[in-house]
Amino acid sequence: MPKIEPFERFPNAYEAWFDKHLTLYDAEIEAIRTLLPPFKKGIEIGVGSGRFALPFGITTGVEPSAKMAELARFKGIEVIEGIAEALPVGDESFDFVLMVTTICFVDDPLLSLQEIHRILKPKGYVIIGFVDRDSALGQQYEKNREESRFYREARFYSADEVAGLLKKAGFSGIASAQTLFGESLEEMETGVKKGSSEGAFVAIRARKGRSSRSLCSKELSDLSEA
Repeated sequence: MPKIEPFERFPNAYEAWFDKHLTLYDAEIEAIRTLLPPFKKGIEIGVGSGRFALPFGITTGVEPSAKMAELARFKGIEVIEGIAEALPVGDESFDFVLMVTTICFVDDPLLSLQEIHRILKPKGYVIIGFVDRDSALGQQYEKNREESRFYREARFYSADEVAGLLKKAGFSGIASAQTLFGESLEEMETGVKKGSSEGAFVAIRARKGRSSRSLCSKELSDLSEA
C-alpha cells in the first residue's frame, strides 16, 4: 500500500514547508542540478506537488496521492496516477527519471528501481534524491519518526544502500552530490559538495546498464564514473 495518508490529509502543510525553508529547498535543487544529464523527455516518480519536477523542465509525473496530483496539475504537470512498483508507463519511454524524497515511502525500493530501469531508454539516467539516514539530520528524523506528520511510516536509507539498490536494479555509472550540512534545519549550511557521507540531502545519479565493477564507497565520495 502506498504511504499517502499524510499527503492526502495535509497537502497545504507539505507546500508550506517549502515556502518556509526556501534556502534548503534551493540547495536541494542545486545538488540535483550538478548531476543533471541532458535529456529530451523526463518524468518524475512521486512527483508530489511538482516542486522538483518544474525547476528542471519535467512536465510529466507519476503520483499515488490524489491531493498531491491535484496540486501538480494546477502547476501544469501531466500526472499519471500510479505507484513506483508498477509504473503505468511503457518500456523505454523516457531518457531521464527523477525521484526525490520518494524512495523512503515506497514498499519495495528494489522493485521501484527495476521499474525505473524498465521505462528508461538505453543509456538513460536516473537521479534519486533522499535524506541520508547516516547524516546527523537523518538520524534525528529516524529517532523522531513517530512524532512526524509526514515521516511516521517512512524508511530511511543510507547513500551506500541506495547505490547498492541501483546496482542490483541494473544501473551503473554512479555519481553523487550532497548538501545541507548540520544537525538542525535552522542551522544548515547549504553549499553543494561532491560525494556523500556528510550532507543530509544526497542526490545519486546512475545510468541504465550493468557494470562488472564492484561498487564501493569511494565511487560515491569522489563522483567517479563506473
